[in-house]
Amino acid sequence: MLEACIFATIFCGFFGIILKKNLVMKIISMDVMSTGVIACYVLIASRNGLFTPIISNVKDIRYADPVPQAVILTAIVIGFSIQSLMLVGVMKLARDNPTLESSEIEKNNTP
Repeated sequence: MLEACIFATIFCGFFGIILKKNLVMKIISMDVMSTGVIACYVLIASRNGLFTPIISNVKDIRYADPVPQAVILTAIVIGFSIQSLMLVGVMKLARDNPTLESSEIEKNNTP
């Protein structure tokens, strides 16, 4: 059930990128899709174990791998920076164009 919700989130973001014409909505859809992908990685990484890999006397414990956690934190930071860079680009486009609809911007800027 959790996997279905994660894939639904990814598909909602994907179809939002394709179907929405407003540039801000495209950026939000991309953020929704990246959140679904990160949730998918977290779900896959948590299947091996749930315990923190700390040295102890207890044997036969399934530890969680810390490497995917570090990769996910890096993906979150990179996703945030890409999103902020795209929003700055949309702000610069908004100065020259009265609308943020991608079809109108393309129509106004074609030679």
